[in-house]
Amino acid sequence: MAKLGKGYLNIGLPWIVNLILAIIPVTSWILGGITRIMRGHWIMGILQLLLIGEIIFFFVDLVTIILSKDLRIFA
Repeated sequence: MAKLGKGYLNIGLPWIVNLILAIIPVTSWILGGITRIMRGHWIMGILQLLLIGEIIFFFVDLVTIILSKDLRIFA
């Protein structure tokens, strides 16, 4: 699937907006799952939306947004 932009929902939000969304657990959980599904990683997106390992996904999203300004691992 073609990548439209960086960060959550592939819409190219500014880095600071993605960081704020990653810090808030609820938005990180929902937007991270939707973004993973949009990028073709169905299993990881469904696992995140079902709250399986939610804390792991939260930290992975936060670290990758800070370091690479995009969801890199599993997305």
